[in-house]
Amino acid sequence: MPLLAASADGNRPTQLDEGAPADLVVLGRIGAAYGVRGAVHVQPFADDPAAWSTLPLWWLGRDSDELHGWRSFGLRRCTLRGDRLLACLDGVADRTAAEALRGLLVGVSRQALPPTGNGEYYWVDLVGLEVTNTRAESLGRVLGLLETPANAVLRVGDGVGEERLLPFVGAVVLEVDLAGRCLRVDWEADW
Repeated sequence: MPLLAASADGNRPTQLDEGAPADLVVLGRIGAAYGVRGAVHVQPFADDPAAWSTLPLWWLGRDSDELHGWRSFGLRRCTLRGDRLLACLDGVADRTAAEALRGLLVGVSRQALPPTGNGEYYWVDLVGLEVTNTRAESLGRVLGLLETPANAVLRVGDGVGEERLLPFVGAVVLEVDLAGRCLRVDWEADW
């Protein structure tokens, strides 16, 4: 159960959490502070960042943190500014507090996200899938995804050797089987 901590600067209390939800999905990263009232820029990693304004609770933490190192923040306001979000969080009242958040990842509980449509996937669901080509040759696993202006790109490899970069487009990705934890692609092993 989260504990409430009093705020010395008169802001609403923040929560000191025992840990983030086990179904945490990372959506972006906190960037620079904006203004003097505690707003922050957020670099989104996910599609439709404008929809984040409907999520009442954000979790902030670092890649290296276990889930118990993440803290929850109520979302007061969130607007889209170009390709970034501008967010105001409970308990972050000034520029100094906002600057302290720079570099932290933004996550939410999977249950708070809308369901995906047919043929749509959250990136977190693709990471770790075994990738095979049309000849049933293993190309490795999905290590991550990159966003490019044209389309998303799958980083595929074994985590030790070279990585392959495969465009995440219908002409290349033929089948995504989340239940079977595999992805079938039209891509040769020697490309």
